[in-house]
Amino acid sequence: MDTSARTEAKAGVSIRSASKRYDAVVALDDVSLEIAPGEFVSLLGPSGSGKTTLLGILGGFVQPSSGSVWVGERDITFEPPHKRDIGIVFQNYALFPHMTVGQNVAFPLRARRQPKAGWAKKVADALAMVELAGYEHRNIAQLSGGQRQRVALARAMVFEPQLILMDEPLSALDKQLRETMQIELRRLHRKLGATIVYVTHDQREALTMSDRVAVLKSGKLVQIDTPERLYDRPSDAFVASFIGEATLLRVARAGHDAVRLGDTVLRSTQPLPRGENLLLAVQTEKLVIDGGQHEANVNRLACRVTDVLYQGESLRVFATLADGTSISLRQPGNRDARLRIPEPGREMTVVLDPHDTIVVPA
Repeated sequence: MDTSARTEAKAGVSIRSASKRYDAVVALDDVSLEIAPGEFVSLLGPSGSGKTTLLGILGGFVQPSSGSVWVGERDITFEPPHKRDIGIVFQNYALFPHMTVGQNVAFPLRARRQPKAGWAKKVADALAMVELAGYEHRNIAQLSGGQRQRVALARAMVFEPQLILMDEPLSALDKQLRETMQIELRRLHRKLGATIVYVTHDQREALTMSDRVAVLKSGKLVQIDTPERLYDRPSDAFVASFIGEATLLRVARAGHDAVRLGDTVLRSTQPLPRGENLLLAVQTEKLVIDGGQHEANVNRLACRVTDVLYQGESLRVFATLADGTSISLRQPGNRDARLRIPEPGREMTVVLDPHDTIVVPA
């Protein structure tokens, strides 16, 4: 598979005011999204958010009620799937069990009636790219879940498409293999430089793999940003609660850079949202038990420990503030961290850096 050919084949994607309605049900509501050539973008959201509908519109399996879809300079809104030059990796891989690995990977070449003389090299190159060189004659039943996922990926890219779509391709794998394949897919994307649109409902998966993440809710695009900014600068309460582990606490404005939680004033280095209906998004790993080593200008909250859960690499500590509001924090699972955590029923003070004091509109 020639690298220069792959580079030329890369194309950006432009989704322009795409909507999809099924009678009275709005599955997708005026979504616009620009994806750069070679970018890895994940569509993230709960069930019914519109992410699968949007992927279907990109793949040609769903026609939009309004709006358009462009790949590069080409309007593909109403083109059938087989004419879109798009590779697709389905949730269940959709491999043919009666075919060998090589025959599965060659299937898109046959469907597009490419010259048969070039099939063997293209299949070998695609399998080498996913580190399955020499597997051409294996049966699908002989492969592990991770190997089948790689075969599906090789089949999606064997004809050097401009765009690769992935519909939750890791959801059937166990946790350890899933995490391994996330890293493998990220590595492979960097190697290929392909434009990839990836659907997932798993927040950690989206943050691990993506250049940018598009968060959808009820058919609308709520926020699209880099994983770091999405996590540290959520646009609203939905994104703050959906990305990671966050407790949302109602607060009152206490100046241009501060909010009041009960009797405690908390400063933030971020510009506060407009309006008076505000929430503090307290992320579990941003709270730290105060051992006296922190600076004087950090935010401090007094609370009482209610429970401590051991979860292997970390400890989840539950506590209540003076007004009875529940919060939680996550600490390392090592021995030193365990010794710092008070017993349930005891009081402690937790620290929240102003940089990590995230206030969102309710």
